[in-house]
Amino acid sequence: MDIKRSTKSTAKMLINFLTFEAVKTIAEQLEETDRLKALWFNQFSTRERLQNGELYIKDLFGVNQEMAFRVMTVREHLANEILDFIPEMARTGIQQSNMQLRRQHFEHIMNVPASEGYAECENLESSLESILETSSETNLEVPLEVVTDSDLDSVVESDRAST
Repeated sequence: MDIKRSTKSTAKMLINFLTFEAVKTIAEQLEETDRLKALWFNQFSTRERLQNGELYIKDLFGVNQEMAFRVMTVREHLANEILDFIPEMARTGIQQSNMQLRRQHFEHIMNVPASEGYAECENLESSLESILETSSETNLEVPLEVVTDSDLDSVVESDRAST
């Protein structure tokens, strides 16, 4: 695994996304303040390649320098506001997602809906108690605590022989 390459591509993707978010923010602001400029900005933004933030801003500089600087300023502001929270949110989100996906997968392979599985776990203790009560009614001569594995084998053998 090439961590350095993955880190660079993640950073580039994040920069492109922040450029996209800045363009959306500016488009919303322009809708409220200058509809004619908003129309031009939306047409430019959909016509140009917004997937590549750097190329988009370079092209915008060629057409409208003021808007290019505005996109860069808003993009930087967004970065300053949210990037500190991204690492922990990403870790937590991945952990929660992995846990949920694992649970769903295990439920699927066990073919047990979640509600049934949890109900079975909750009822397990009462089932064990009823089994122990039934066992004590058969008048076992040896207390359950002192039964060893070899004793269990002999009990199973005697139960098989009696049936």
